[in-house]
Amino acid sequence: MDALQKRYEAALRLGAEAAAMAMRLRPPPGAPRAKLKHAQDWLTEADGAVEAFLSQQLAALFPEDGFVGEEGGCARSGRLRWVADPIDGTSNYARGSARFCVSLGLLEETTPLIGVIVAPALGETFAARAGKGATLNGEPIHVAETTDFTRAMVECGWTARLPHDDFGKLIVRLIDAGAAVRVCGSGTLALADVACGRLDGYMERRIHLWDVAAGLCVLAEAGAVISPFLSGSGAGRDDPILVAAPGIAQTFAALLPFAIPGWTRNG
Repeated sequence: MDALQKRYEAALRLGAEAAAMAMRLRPPPGAPRAKLKHAQDWLTEADGAVEAFLSQQLAALFPEDGFVGEEGGCARSGRLRWVADPIDGTSNYARGSARFCVSLGLLEETTPLIGVIVAPALGETFAARAGKGATLNGEPIHVAETTDFTRAMVECGWTARLPHDDFGKLIVRLIDAGAAVRVCGSGTLALADVACGRLDGYMERRIHLWDVAAGLCVLAEAGAVISPFLSGSGAGRDDPILVAAPGIAQTFAALLPFAIPGWTRNG
């Protein structure tokens, strides 16, 4: 077994175990059972527990690899770097919703090598290894073949860190162009939905590396158009991202009232 395949199989196993831990700790439906880090930015018991589990297990298996997680307490450097979001969709998770996931990606500098996204309450695992295709529960997936934006369904990530009026104007612009727009509370699962064709595109004005690291590999292997998030500052801090099915990517980008770094909007 080659070194990358060994890591891929470990990521699948650890993703499943981490997701099972998240399910055991999931709050019941109701008001959020979590702490606020910032406005509408929640922290649950599971965030820290799952991240610590992943960090410890990966350190034991691959001590030469680096690690970074959303909660930031277990960072290590290395040529290969694991990037974990212990609970993506925490605002959903904190209320007992099913739309959340555990994500684990492996990067070599700015190249995504492995992506595993486990949504345990939905019974879904998205996975990809560079050059080997992307799967949902073991079955191959591919982006949608949509070419008409008036038939497209897209999602936009919302954040309290940006002016609310800007987000509202963007939604109106997309609806006026004919798209169906969704805001579902998990950037990672939105990326996965683009990869398997449930959505035609996703964008977020400010998103973190741990939100996208696993999804970037899954998207690339599923044939998506992806803005160059890792070639800019996104590898170190939050940046915009746009991903889409090839048939609507340029139309989607042209409708945004801001530029995506490294993206040529006129095709």
